[in-house]
Order: sequence, then structure tokens, then C-alpha cells
Amino acid sequence: MATWNLEETSCHLLICNGGSCMKRLGEEVTQAIREEISALNADRLIHTTRTRCNGRCADACVVIAYPEGVWYRDITPDSGRELVRRHLAGERLESHISYSFDRTFIAAGSSAEGTLKG
Repeated sequence: MATWNLEETSCHLLICNGGSCMKRLGEEVTQAIREEISALNADRLIHTTRTRCNGRCADACVVIAYPEGVWYRDITPDSGRELVRRHLAGERLESHISYSFDRTFIAAGSSAEGTLKG
């Protein structure tokens, strides 16, 4: 297996392939994201990693984007492709964010943002 050159990588997508996510099309989401990255010739810009359970089973299928630290919920193959396009444009897929490390939280099913206390 070759070592991935990360010098030009600007985004790392961690795609949950735990049990609940796999029941909610985790494999199809993984393939759709990887196909979109290839179709946009962005292989050197976005790296993907399949993970085991990320502990957010109610949010399945979960995708986490770094270095932004954005946790996405309810990702489907179509929204996964859109997520790739948004991140390449320096944007987020706002409708699917459940948490972001910039301390904003969007409750599932809510469009209102709030600041976490802590």
C-alpha cells in the first residue's frame, strides 16, 4: 500500500462505517464521496478515511471534516457529493451540521445555531 502524500491536502473526511451508519448507506456514502472527489480531480486536496463507530449512531450516516472539526449527520450519497463540492469551495453543508469545533451546535432538525456553554 502506498503512502498518501498529504502536502496539498486541505480537508480530511472521516466517514463512519460503524454498524448504524452501514445500515444507513455508509458504504454507498463512502463510494459517492470518493467518486465525487475523483470526478472533480480533487484527490490531492481531500483525503478520506473510513472509521469505525464515532458514537453518534442517531445521526447516521456521520461524516466528520477536518481541520474544521465539523460533524455532519444524515449524510446520503447525494448529500455526500454535495459535501465534497462545498468543502472544495471553502463552504459547509449547513443543513447537515450537528456540531462544529468553532463551538457552534445545531440541534438535529433545527435550523437555529446556538453557542455551546462550557
